[in-house]
Amino acid sequence: MPIAFTLSAYVARRFAAMAILLILALTGLVALFDFIELLRRAATRADAGFALVITIAGLRLPYVMLQILPFGILLGGIIAFWRLARSSELVVARAAGVSAWGFLLGPALVALCLGTLAITVVSPLSAAMFSRAERLDATYLRNASGPATLAGGRLWLRQADTDLDPGGTIIMAGRPELGQGGFRLRDVSLWRMSAADRPLVRVESPEARLVDGTWALRDAVSFGANRQPGLPAPLVVPTTLTPDRIEDSFASPDTLSFWALPEFIEILEASGFSATKHRLHFHSLLSTPLLAVAMSLLAAGFSMRQSRRGDVARTLGFGVGAGFALFLLDKVAEEFGQAGTLPVELAAWAPSVAGLMLALALLLHLEDG
Repeated sequence: MPIAFTLSAYVARRFAAMAILLILALTGLVALFDFIELLRRAATRADAGFALVITIAGLRLPYVMLQILPFGILLGGIIAFWRLARSSELVVARAAGVSAWGFLLGPALVALCLGTLAITVVSPLSAAMFSRAERLDATYLRNASGPATLAGGRLWLRQADTDLDPGGTIIMAGRPELGQGGFRLRDVSLWRMSAADRPLVRVESPEARLVDGTWALRDAVSFGANRQPGLPAPLVVPTTLTPDRIEDSFASPDTLSFWALPEFIEILEASGFSATKHRLHFHSLLSTPLLAVAMSLLAAGFSMRQSRRGDVARTLGFGVGAGFALFLLDKVAEEFGQAGTLPVELAAWAPSVAGLMLALALLLHLEDG
C-alpha cells in the first residue's frame, strides 16, 4: 500500500505539471488568434486603439481557459504518461505488482480538483471579465448593445431612438410576465431621454403592455421639468422591441458565474421566459469535473497502449481524435438540448459520461485483457 500511494503521488505530480503547462500553452495560443481577429476588426474603427484590443483580449483569457481545460488535461496527460512509459517507469511499477488502477488514482484526483477549481473559482472570474469584454466589444467594435438586462429581480430596458424620442427611452420595471395576455410589465418607471442623455420626462405606471409596436401604459403619471405630477391617464409609447428581442437580449450564460446562475434561472422562469440555455450551461459547468476525470483516464489509456506498442504518432492521433469526438458530441448534444429535443440534464452530462465510459473500457481492455 505505501508503494502504491507513493507511486500514485509521483505520477500525480508529473501529470499535474504537464496538464497545467498544456492548459496555459493552449490558452495562450487561442488567445493569440483571438487577439489577431480583434486587431483585424479594430482596424476599421477610428476609436478602437491598440490598448482597447489588448484589454478585450486580456479580459477573455479566463473564458478561453475554461473552454480549453478538457483538451489541456487530455494532451497534458498523454504527454505525461507517454514520458513515464518511455522511461520504463510504468513497466517497473507493473513489475512491482502495482496495477494501473493503483497509480491512476492520483492523476484522477488532480483532474477532479482542476475541474472543481474551474467551476468554483475561475467561472466567477471568467463571467465578470467576459461580461466586461463583451460590453467593450459591443460598444467599440460592433456599435451595438443588448436592450435588456435583469438585475436584482428587476428588468431594465433601453429601446432604440425614434423620431419622438431622439435620445431613446429607458424603462425599469418589476419582473416581466409573458402569458396569454402578451408581454406585461408591472411597477413601471419610464424616462424619456434627450440626445445628450439627459432625462426629459419621467413616467410612473402600475402596468405596461407591449401591444402592436407600442407600450400601452395604464394610469400613467408624468413628471415634467418642474417635477410636478400630472393626472393619471393612459399613455402610448412607440417601440421597436418585441418579446423575442427582449428575451434574446438577456445576459448570455457565459457572462454569469456558476454561483449566480441558479438565481438568474429562477428569475427567468418566474417571469415566463425560457431558461433552457442557462440551465444547460449550468449543468455543463457541473459536469466539468467529471469530464476532467474522463480526459485524464482517456489520456492514460492511450499512453499505456503506446508503451506496449511503441507508436507515438498513432497514440497522439487517437488521443486528439477522441478529444475532438467528445467535443463534437458535446456540441451536438448542446444543440439538441437548446432545441428541447433532449432533456437539459442528458444533453449536458452525456459527453462527460460517454468519455468516462470510453476511458474505463479502454483501461479495462489494456489492464485486464
